[in-house]
Amino acid sequence: MSLLLIVALPFLGALLPGLMNQAGRAACAGVTFTVTLAAFVGLLTNLPAVMAGDVVMFRFDWIPALGLNFTLMLDALGFFFATMILGIGLLIIAYARNYLAREDNMGEFFTYLLLFQGAMVGIVLSDNILLLLVFWELTSLSSFLLIGYWKHLPEGRQGARMALTVTGMGGLAMIAGMLILGQIAGSYDLSVILQNRELIQNSELYFPALILILIGCFTKSAQFPFHFWLPHAMAAPTPVSAYLHSATMVKAGIFLMARMWPVLAGTPEWFWIVTSAGLITMVLGAVIALFKHDLKALLAFSTVSHLGLITMLLGTGTALGAMAAVFHILNHATFKAALFMSAGIIDHETHTRDIRRLGGLRHLMPITFVIATLAALSMAGIPLLNGFLSKELMLEQAYHTVLGDNHWVVPTLAVIGSLFSAAYCFRLIGHTFLGPKRDDYPAKPHDPPAGLWLPPAFLVVLVVVIGVAPFLVEPAVKGITYAVLGGEAEMPKAHLKIWHGLVPALYMSIVAVVGGLIVFALFTPLLKLWDAAPRPEAKTIFDAVIDASVRLAKAATLPLHNGAFTRYGAIMAATVIVAGYYAWASGTVGEATRSVQPAGVIEIAGWGMMVAATLGMVFMHRNRLLSLILIGIVGLMVSIAFVFFSAPDLAMTQITVEVVTTILLLLALNFLPNETPIESSILRRSRDVILAVAGGLAAMALSYHYLLRGPVLAPISEFHLANSYKGGGGTNVVNVILVDFRGFDTFGEIIVLGIAAVLIYALTETLLGGPVRARLLNRSPDKTLAGDMHPMMMVVMTRVLMPVVMMVGFYVFLRGHNEPGGGFISGLIVSIGFVMQYMASGYSWAFARQRYPHQGVIGAGVLIAGLTGIGSWFVGKPFLTSDFTYVRIPPFEKFELATAALFDLGVFLAVVGAVMLSLDGFSRLARRAHVKDSDHAMDINPARSETPALKEQEL
Repeated sequence: MSLLLIVALPFLGALLPGLMNQAGRAACAGVTFTVTLAAFVGLLTNLPAVMAGDVVMFRFDWIPALGLNFTLMLDALGFFFATMILGIGLLIIAYARNYLAREDNMGEFFTYLLLFQGAMVGIVLSDNILLLLVFWELTSLSSFLLIGYWKHLPEGRQGARMALTVTGMGGLAMIAGMLILGQIAGSYDLSVILQNRELIQNSELYFPALILILIGCFTKSAQFPFHFWLPHAMAAPTPVSAYLHSATMVKAGIFLMARMWPVLAGTPEWFWIVTSAGLITMVLGAVIALFKHDLKALLAFSTVSHLGLITMLLGTGTALGAMAAVFHILNHATFKAALFMSAGIIDHETHTRDIRRLGGLRHLMPITFVIATLAALSMAGIPLLNGFLSKELMLEQAYHTVLGDNHWVVPTLAVIGSLFSAAYCFRLIGHTFLGPKRDDYPAKPHDPPAGLWLPPAFLVVLVVVIGVAPFLVEPAVKGITYAVLGGEAEMPKAHLKIWHGLVPALYMSIVAVVGGLIVFALFTPLLKLWDAAPRPEAKTIFDAVIDASVRLAKAATLPLHNGAFTRYGAIMAATVIVAGYYAWASGTVGEATRSVQPAGVIEIAGWGMMVAATLGMVFMHRNRLLSLILIGIVGLMVSIAFVFFSAPDLAMTQITVEVVTTILLLLALNFLPNETPIESSILRRSRDVILAVAGGLAAMALSYHYLLRGPVLAPISEFHLANSYKGGGGTNVVNVILVDFRGFDTFGEIIVLGIAAVLIYALTETLLGGPVRARLLNRSPDKTLAGDMHPMMMVVMTRVLMPVVMMVGFYVFLRGHNEPGGGFISGLIVSIGFVMQYMASGYSWAFARQRYPHQGVIGAGVLIAGLTGIGSWFVGKPFLTSDFTYVRIPPFEKFELATAALFDLGVFLAVVGAVMLSLDGFSRLARRAHVKDSDHAMDINPARSETPALKEQEL
């Protein structure tokens, strides 16, 4: 199966659980399981190639100019992580189906899960680091949704915010580091970067890139000092904890360190930073875990500790360390996912995770006892279980690791971490399952249905099989290790086996296990010491840092961003003046190369009308209606200026925009006072006049000097003129620019236009749903209204003009690629025709004849434009690249067919929908309680015997 499809399947499948939500829990879980299984099977189809040592590639040039290519790579390392993500994902889906309560929204949960799953698969299969960053941030966002899934729990919301804050900030740092790394290597493709070890490590930018990338890895994988977010994420449902914190999210940082090992490892900087952080995290997490009473909190800190163990192994920079890290990643995923699911079973059946309220469960929950005990013993490093084997490799590597010319620091800390790891495992078993039965459980404990215990049982079977027969996985572990090393180090000669002889690692392991038993036996006095000892609380520190950051942000932004336009204008003006003075003082002004053309009577008259309208607006701006009329005059003169300068497209756009906006603003002014109150003093207004005149004169002087001189660089218009027809298939350069050369800008603009219309609609909905509604409905006009609100002559005229307007709009749309016109202008023309119907016959009559929702029209326009752009991908061209051809259909002449017409159709629909949705909002606000909406096209109609409007006015 194609790598693209493997990555895309979870994202596409995320649409299904929500659709199946009404079909029941089994349907939601079933489609989610099926999608994940399909991706898993598709991944397995590439297993023969991976086993043969091949690297499966998929490449699609997305944005080549930015180096952002959709490039995927599947080697042994990527296959290993993808197998864990999808394989354990299947078990989690089956587990969640039986774990979540009936009131939990199953469709929402599995939608978030598939989004997260797709992002994780994208990370481990990405060959382009920019694409990897996209998926990296998607994991932060989707994990935020999963951790905060139980929105009714304050700790869930806080844990989600903390996780997003920490991992999101780390992601920003990693973006910078990856960009630096790409600049050093001259490529953003991992397959290229991994071949440039010497170039990268000899670069002056190696250290800053390393620091930034490691910050991203450490935050994602909860390494000291960013370890505190993971325990707070335990407020999530147990399936989320089991998935995110055993095999997926927290392993993302580990994966990236392993992926970058060939080019980043092997330097003193890497060794000191990564090894030290791993050792500290390993010991600190293990010590804290021992004293946690919440089962999931204990497992969370144990996860932190084991992630530190893996990080330390990768930090050593040796082949044996890499092999031990790979093996422990596998083992940790099996026993930790099983333990999290076991904790969920205990919570599900006893209604508590507090170890102090448990004990004696081996008698009441024997199946859960066996599963959890075997998984915990594996985590403790007991022989014949897989955790023992990777712990032995870790201790062997630690014994031979020298830190700062000291041979004992790393081995000692490794033993201490293993000792406390064994101690909290013994506590988990002893205080939860051993001891006598109690009679004060919050609920009567019993083993759950098979749907809950089978998934962890399957993982525990792997724990035992790997522990007893490690030779079964040795070829896979060595193949993955070879992919990690990338040919930069020789493969270790070590083998995975139970007995290595009387080696130092065995003695260190014995000390750790025996020491763990001693610490467990002394738990009660040690707990008293722990409770009495002063220690910093990470959550308190985090909250204090967030509060300080907010205060600092307010102190920096509020003086500048206080809502006063005068302050914004002053800041902008000062910036322009300083930048302008610097340019003037440091640059030179060339001689004028153009002469001033003589102005005729028409030009002077037009300029005079514009100046008069502008001055009139300044002096009479308090009259809102008059100001709107004067603005319309200015817009009309600007349109004439466009015609004078041979820009008919701009002129048509300006005129149609003026008509539509004037009507919408008239509707809005209907709800405002006629006069604007005086709010500023004469001194302030005088100051504003002086500043405005000075700014206008400065802009005029700059324009005057610029127009008298030729451009410093060749204008881009020359390119547009030369390539409009042969590249875009049109002779109307303006339209070709909009739909081809800068089609992405146009696409963004119609989206913004649609969002603006939806916001207007939302605001009117809010007003109509709030206390303002009564005031709007009961307002009385300040002037006597005409009795004939819908005049017959206007109705007849608009009906006659409607087909004409539609025909003109259709004509302007079709000619737009070669003559003035296009989708935007035709959309405005057709909108004017619709607006005329609303004006003539009223909102109710027009709304009753509306067949399609305006929001749907906007969405259809954006969708058509987007699909047109996507279509270019299927012929190997960048997004929104247009194509055209000429056809002849007898008896017609030869005519052009261009994909730009489809894009223009999307623009047309978006414009029509946005205008009509805005009109719809204002029209609903215009209703009044004492005026009945007419169901007729006109109020006075000789064909009807009654005239409702006149009768109402008589009353």
